[in-house]
Amino acid sequence: MKNTLYCLILIFIFIFSQCAPSETETAAKNANIPVNYPTSKKVDQVDKYHDTDIKDEYRWLEDDNADDTKAWVGEQNKVTKGYLDQIPFRKKIRERYEELYNYPKLSSPFKAGDYYFFYKNDGLQNQSVIYYQKGLDGNPEVFIDPNALSEEGTTAISLAGFSNDNKYVTYSRQDAGSDWQKLYVMEVATKKQLSDELEWVKFSGASWKGDGFFYSRYPAPKEGAEFSGDNRNHSVYFHKLGDDQSKDQLVYEDPKNPNMYHYGGVTEDQRFFVLYAAPGTDGYAVYYKDLNKKDGKFITLFEGYKNKSSVVHNIGDKMLIQTDIDAPKYRMIELDIKSPDKKNWKEIIPETENLLRGVSTGGGKLFASYLQDATTRIYQYDYDGSNKKEMKLPGLGSAFGFSGKEGDNTLFYTFTSFIYPGTIFRYDVKNGTSEEFYKTELKFNPGDYVEKQIFYTSKDGTKVPMFIVHAKDLKLDGTAPTYLYAYGGFNVNLTPSFSTSRILLLENGGVFAMPNLRGGGEYGEEWHKGGMLLNKQNVFDDFIAAGEYLIGNNYTSKDKLAIAGGSNGGLLVGAAMTQRPDLFAVALPAVGVMDMLRYHKFTVGKGWIPEYGSSDNPEDFKNLLSYSPLHNLKEGTEYPATMVTTADHDDRVVPAHSFKFAAKLQEVHQGDNPVLIRIETNAGHGAGKPTSKIIDEQADIWSFVFYNTNAPVKYLKQ
Repeated sequence: MKNTLYCLILIFIFIFSQCAPSETETAAKNANIPVNYPTSKKVDQVDKYHDTDIKDEYRWLEDDNADDTKAWVGEQNKVTKGYLDQIPFRKKIRERYEELYNYPKLSSPFKAGDYYFFYKNDGLQNQSVIYYQKGLDGNPEVFIDPNALSEEGTTAISLAGFSNDNKYVTYSRQDAGSDWQKLYVMEVATKKQLSDELEWVKFSGASWKGDGFFYSRYPAPKEGAEFSGDNRNHSVYFHKLGDDQSKDQLVYEDPKNPNMYHYGGVTEDQRFFVLYAAPGTDGYAVYYKDLNKKDGKFITLFEGYKNKSSVVHNIGDKMLIQTDIDAPKYRMIELDIKSPDKKNWKEIIPETENLLRGVSTGGGKLFASYLQDATTRIYQYDYDGSNKKEMKLPGLGSAFGFSGKEGDNTLFYTFTSFIYPGTIFRYDVKNGTSEEFYKTELKFNPGDYVEKQIFYTSKDGTKVPMFIVHAKDLKLDGTAPTYLYAYGGFNVNLTPSFSTSRILLLENGGVFAMPNLRGGGEYGEEWHKGGMLLNKQNVFDDFIAAGEYLIGNNYTSKDKLAIAGGSNGGLLVGAAMTQRPDLFAVALPAVGVMDMLRYHKFTVGKGWIPEYGSSDNPEDFKNLLSYSPLHNLKEGTEYPATMVTTADHDDRVVPAHSFKFAAKLQEVHQGDNPVLIRIETNAGHGAGKPTSKIIDEQADIWSFVFYNTNAPVKYLKQ
């Protein structure tokens, strides 16, 4: 059993088919599109932070339900749409992307009892449909079709957990991109939906034990504050099948620490419930409860909150645990709960020079996933760490999967890279052999492109890796439009993946670059800590140095360089463009954390305090103020052409961040570069976004990039 608090990176694997271009138009031939920005009123709001007065003149935009905020959103979208509509090739870009996106997309199958389940999108369906079939040779049938639940395609469905006998499954429903979930139960064989309906669930699965399941939820929020209010008292409950939610048993709460997150799951043998208690997105405490004992209490396995230790599996009283204790690149140990002292730990998989990204189980084996310079290596072990075997992968890229029950002999995994479309493989545990299970035939020739990894030097001398992808025949003369994308935070790893959207750039002579900045986890906890808290400026320095490398090595120029990132990556772009506005042609901060002084006051923002620090602390305040994008916009500065993107139902990084940043940017910006905000409706932080909205948004982004880098754009035959 492998548990995590957040899934911060969702891996999208796209496959595309290529058509021959027939004509070319250069954006440079078009005149600048004039923009008349809406008036954003200012209020006399001043806050005192440790004897320092800070103006917050756009505080009113934090109330996303207010009529004046809604009117502001409407006016901003009108201006942005008016600008994008005037880009001459925007319609063609959208048509081309829809053509590229229109191919079958499948997930790896996973087994539950006699059935195999998988997600499939036929091409342009707004949401992937969940299918199931009896055995690998059975006929696939629709299990749940989310597209039938919402006219706009904004309802997302995920399978959250199966009962131990695989008779029932809990599934979650999320609407309009919100993090809020509702949980329902279906009988697998009949597809009959039962009466169970659970509300105000967030950051939770459903882990079954007997006739019910454990899940995590918040108290119901105040009316009108569902998407912006401060979420507190995340607690674990047990729901008995058929009961009303009001009867659910409270399993664990911590009213003295209302900002904590609590989540967990039942071990495969159904004996233990393992509970994780986290103050935020970094370290956490671990507890367990013996479910075979009546009135069993939670026992501390690991104290909080400096480290990260996760229970992967148990064999009776012995627990196999992945931990960073005395191992910043992680290791696996065996801990006997009857003698849990550290001196009694047995090392199963020792720490190496490469990051132990995760360990999964299936077929009675351990599968250890390593990152070597941000590319995957997989090794198989017995439970005692013996019989190590390297799994042969198709090349350097990203692999994930290798998970199942102890009795499963067939497992599945997916491999992808920047130029290798995602392919599903079937693995026979007994024989140790892999075979290709599913690969879409595409009009795409990886041989036309090159993917490589270089290392460049950051401001303080640190060597930072960066992936670069472009056509093989690209001339390094500094004229290529270049898209520099990164994240740099929360221990998140960026690894190679295939993207249909990226093909729009590559087939138009562009360069894609992705550095692995400090703050990520690609090289373990030391790399992560090198870009968090008081070291956060290192992340921005790494990113700026990546741009300078691309320019200095003739991939591009400052007039051709676009920077992009989302969420924490949106903060990255906001900080980079305010610190070095002269270096970039285009900036695309998406759903970004832009107000570093108040981020912890909204929804789940307080959970990021371990990563960023808090303005309530004097030392943190000084550091946060030094790079907070909102507070570092300067009057009379010419900023890059900017399109801020956010969504009205984003209840993770609330849209107020982007609203306030855009209003301030439009106030202080000097020059002809457009500085716009694109606000998606009935959408959230990103997960569950329907295909139609994805295509619209990506077409707008690439049109904006190409137009503002004066890039040649290829049209297609009709």
